[in-house]
Amino acid sequence: MGNVLITGATGGIGQAVCLALANSTTEMYVHYNQNETKAQELSKQLSCDHLLVQADLGAADGVNKLIAQLPAPPDTMIYCAGHATSMLLQDMQVEEIERLIAVHLTSPIKLTQALLPDMIRTHKGAIVMVSSIWGLEGASMESVYASAKSGLNGFVKSMAKEVGRSGIRVNAVAPGAIETDMLSVFSEEELALLADDIPVGRLGKTHEVANAIQFLTSEKATYIHGQILSVNGGWHC
Repeated sequence: MGNVLITGATGGIGQAVCLALANSTTEMYVHYNQNETKAQELSKQLSCDHLLVQADLGAADGVNKLIAQLPAPPDTMIYCAGHATSMLLQDMQVEEIERLIAVHLTSPIKLTQALLPDMIRTHKGAIVMVSSIWGLEGASMESVYASAKSGLNGFVKSMAKEVGRSGIRVNAVAPGAIETDMLSVFSEEELALLADDIPVGRLGKTHEVANAIQFLTSEKATYIHGQILSVNGGWHC
């Protein structure tokens, strides 16, 4: 697989992706923002050569700071960075709106732009963005997050048309309700009701999202391009 960059590697899905790809990676660039302790713990579990890189992708200079730490261009980029803020739009501060859009839309665009020249030169590359079911469906109390993810889906489909002939595959996964810290705001009763609303009757596991990402970056998916793959247990189908 060559060199792989994974942003948001200390999140639930990011950690699972790192562990899933460790055995097939030449070198892994493991990005984190604030949680250095968790990044160090993850580092101890990785069997491949890897480098921890820190950058705030919600900041204007975050992408440049990240790129400056990479010793070699990655062949594969998996964008898992992000967070959600559940509240009514009128209650959100402008700073949080701008930060959500930066992390979930502006930074993925800027990072892709920075990595494309080397991928085009070598005529190979795989890019996978972690989107969300809310980017497809919309969500009350998640309007800005859903808007950014919807924009990310449009970016994936557009980039697929731009770079397909350059040997670069661009896809996304759209997880549904996955057992991560993002669901920690819900009570056990609320989570049980949520699971009951999902056709398979349970919440998703982080490794199930990671398996989908691993497939999309592998040689088994060479003709899959410009797709938003839902990993949601049949929820909202």
